[in-house]
Amino acid sequence: MKRILVFMIFVFFSAHTITAQIKTVSYNVVNNEINSNNPLPSEEPFFIRGILPNDIEMVAVVLNRSGKNPIRADEYSWKRAFDFEVSQYEVFISNPLRSNEAYDLEMFFYKRAEKEQMQSIKSAINRNLESYIRANLEVTGGGIKTNSSNQVMISQMNQIVEDGLEDFRHFLGRDFKGFSEIVRQKLEQKDRLKLNKARFNILGKNKDDNEKAAYAAQYIGELIEVVQNESDQYLDKSLLSLVDIRTVANYPTERKPGTLPLNIGYATIPIKRSLPSTEYLHGPYAGLSIPLGNKTFTKFLGNASFSTGVFLQNFESSQGDQIEGQIIGLPIYAGLGYKVFRVFRFNVGAVSLNMDNGGGLGSQHYIQPFAGISLEFNIWMGLNNRR
Repeated sequence: MKRILVFMIFVFFSAHTITAQIKTVSYNVVNNEINSNNPLPSEEPFFIRGILPNDIEMVAVVLNRSGKNPIRADEYSWKRAFDFEVSQYEVFISNPLRSNEAYDLEMFFYKRAEKEQMQSIKSAINRNLESYIRANLEVTGGGIKTNSSNQVMISQMNQIVEDGLEDFRHFLGRDFKGFSEIVRQKLEQKDRLKLNKARFNILGKNKDDNEKAAYAAQYIGELIEVVQNESDQYLDKSLLSLVDIRTVANYPTERKPGTLPLNIGYATIPIKRSLPSTEYLHGPYAGLSIPLGNKTFTKFLGNASFSTGVFLQNFESSQGDQIEGQIIGLPIYAGLGYKVFRVFRFNVGAVSLNMDNGGGLGSQHYIQPFAGISLEFNIWMGLNNRR
């Protein structure tokens, strides 16, 4: 028995130390076809590989379960390394997809933005920022008033830049961090300006009508300049321009076969009851485990399980009392288990026993705790159920 157990342990550890090769699926950009129209791999990472179109510097892949909130989508990307000539891209999908589910897949293709493009987008963003500032600042006799708070203005100006760059990506993957503390301080400066003699909105008026009105115009110009300088500083970096988007909607994943974990192990049952002292009963058991989750997505619950089964023998106390199962003639157990080292499962729970009290008093039913460790085998059930 010990030799068999040792052999089983050796086989299991050998099987699990073999390095598994990561799957690769191909994407045909011409036909907008992925994995040769076969389902995508599920419950394991994989690569998406394709031919790199001319001048493309980066490929991004966005995956989301069909019908789910886009904010929960996962994005992955591949970027050309320096100036190396390559003919293919390979995007690593690190988060496994769920079995027998439908996913929406979007492929984004980027090339380096040309100077004319950068100048055009820079001018458009600067015009929008200037228009926003002028539309939200008003000169009155008491000072410069705004339609929104300073924080709201900064947030909305950040949004102007982000909206303008919707079809662009920073080559180094850096997003626009928003306007700095300098812009915030410049906005707060307006609250200290006193314009008691200015009785009109200077927009469209002669800025030399009085000194304070001219000073207000100067302040607004300085604010616009500070904001535009910060946006230009980001836009002067190397950006990538989106040239195409390919979409594959409602695409299926592999349907994983159903498995049922079988446990064969050894456990200990402490028992006292009518015995003079506590005795420890030892014996083999076999049963099934029902995982509380899928360990690919929830590691703790995936390794935890509800377990049930039978001990493979009855017991006898040191006094000769018979200890056996009640329903099927063998002790039945139920409890919780946790899988460790991939092949072992610790089980703790309760076992149903009938104990002979001796003296012609018959037997009495007891529920006793137990603890054990087992080897686990996954039995393929041939069921293509959803997981």
